[in-house]
Amino acid sequence: MPNELSLAQDHAYQLAHTLMAPVTLFRTDAGFGVLPSAELEDDEVETLAEYNPFDGGPAL
Repeated sequence: MPNELSLAQDHAYQLAHTLMAPVTLFRTDAGFGVLPSAELEDDEVETLAEYNPFDGGPAL
């Protein structure tokens, strides 16, 4: 699982910079996921980190 988390973090960071919008990395029963932060309700999933391309790294 550490490798899966590392891969998910890398993809989240890259997606934030591609979209030029904050994205949220979250965990579900099925694994990890990434969505634009504006499209995600906080109570839906377990949030791990938010990546903001304007800050240069994780926001949490």
